[in-house]
Amino acid sequence: MKRSLLIKPMMNDHYPTVTHGNGIYLYDTTGKKYIDGSSGAVTASIGHRVPEIIKAMDEQANKVSFVYRSQFTSEPAEMLARKLNELVDADEDYWSFFVNSGSEATETAMKIAIQHWQEQGNYRKNKILSRWISYHGITLGALSMSGHVKRRERFVPLLEEYPSVSAPYCYRCPFNQTYPDCHLFCASDLEVAIQRIGTEHIAAFIAEPIVGAAGGVIVPPEGYYKKIKDICDQHHILFIADEVMTGIGRTGKMFGMDHWDVKPDIIALGKGMSAGYTAIAATLVSEKVMTPILKGSGSIMSGHTYSANPQSAAVALAVLDYIEKHRLIEKVKDNGDYLLGKLKALALTTDIIGDVRGKGLMIGIEFVADPTTKRSFTPETELTSKIVEKARDKGLLIYPASTGNEGVNGDAVILSPPFVITKEEIDQLVVLFEETISEIQSEIS
Repeated sequence: MKRSLLIKPMMNDHYPTVTHGNGIYLYDTTGKKYIDGSSGAVTASIGHRVPEIIKAMDEQANKVSFVYRSQFTSEPAEMLARKLNELVDADEDYWSFFVNSGSEATETAMKIAIQHWQEQGNYRKNKILSRWISYHGITLGALSMSGHVKRRERFVPLLEEYPSVSAPYCYRCPFNQTYPDCHLFCASDLEVAIQRIGTEHIAAFIAEPIVGAAGGVIVPPEGYYKKIKDICDQHHILFIADEVMTGIGRTGKMFGMDHWDVKPDIIALGKGMSAGYTAIAATLVSEKVMTPILKGSGSIMSGHTYSANPQSAAVALAVLDYIEKHRLIEKVKDNGDYLLGKLKALALTTDIIGDVRGKGLMIGIEFVADPTTKRSFTPETELTSKIVEKARDKGLLIYPASTGNEGVNGDAVILSPPFVITKEEIDQLVVLFEETISEIQSEIS
C-alpha cells in the first residue's frame, strides 16, 4: 500500500476513505454506512448528493467558473449579494464581500470594522474585543479574536490579546450567579472591558450568536444580545456577529441573531452558505458601516484570488433556493425540538451527561465526571476523543467540542445533522448515540 502524503488532522490516526454520500448518509471503501450526525463540521446542511445543486454546478461550469474580481463581476455574484441582503431583512442594505472560508470572513469583518473608523479620520480605534470560550477561525487575525485556549496556545506570541470578556455560559457561570437574578452580569462584563481599555481604542466587538466548537453550543440567556448591542451603540463600537456556524438556518431561523431580534453591524457567514458543495463564505456589511468607505477611499482593503468566483456564487444561490423551496428552516425547528427532547430524556438516565443545550439542529452535550459538582473529567481521560471514535465505529459521525471552566479541560460533542433528516432517522441517530455513551460510561467507571 502506498504511503499517504496527505496531512490529516491527527497524523497517527486512521481515517476511513469516503466513496460517496446520499442524503444524511456517507459511505466508505468497505461499504460501511455512516449517519452524518454533524453535517461534517456543521456544514453539509442540505445533505449529500442533492440533484438540484449538482445541476446548478454543471450549468455554471458550462458557462464560466472563474473570473478575477478586479476584472469582472458576474451575474451569480451580483444575485447572491442581493439575495443575502434580502435574507438579512433589515431597515438598511447589507453589502457582501465574498471570500472562501469562515476564517477569512471574520478576518475581513475585523479589517472592515477598523477601516470604517479610519475612513473617518479615526486611527486610534483599531482594537477588537471578543470573548473567552469562542472560536472565530485559524488565520492569525481570526485566531487573535478567538478565545479558544487550546487553538491559541501554539501561536500566543504572534496573536493580539483580543479576548477580554467572559462567555454567557449559564451552566458554568463565570460569576457564580444564576439567571435571571444575575441581571445579565455577563453582558455587563463588556462594559467593564470597554472602560478598562478605553472606547477610543475599540473598533468592534465580535461574538458567535451561539458558541460552537469552543464551548459545545452555549446559548446565551434571554436579553443578553439586546444589552450587548446597546452597550456597543452607546460606546460607538461596531458589533460583529460570527454566524459562520449558526447562519443560514442551522438554529431554526435564517440567522442565529434572529432569535433575539438583533441586527449586527457586520455579519460573517460560511459553512451552511454553500452546504459544503463549494468553498465560499461572506462578510455582510451594513450601510451604516459602508457609508464612510463609499464616501472615502471607495475600496475595501481585502481580497482573495477566488473571491466572488461565479462557480461558488452559483452554488450558494442554488443552496439558498433549495432551503427556501423545501421550507427547511421550519423543518429544522421541528426536528431540533424533537432531537433536543430525546437527548434531554437520555441525560436523565445517564450519569456522565451534565447538560444538553441548543437551538434548532445545533445541539451540544457536555459531559461531567460528577453531575452534582459539574466537575469535568481529567484531560488524561480523553473522553471526547473516545466518544467520537466509538460513535464512528458504530456508524455515527459527531463533532468534538471544547468546554468546561474557561473552555480548557471540559468534554463536549455537537450533534448537528443535515436539515433533511427525518424523525425516523433521528431515532436511529439517538439509538447509536445512546449505545455509544452507555459503552463509554461502562469503560471509564
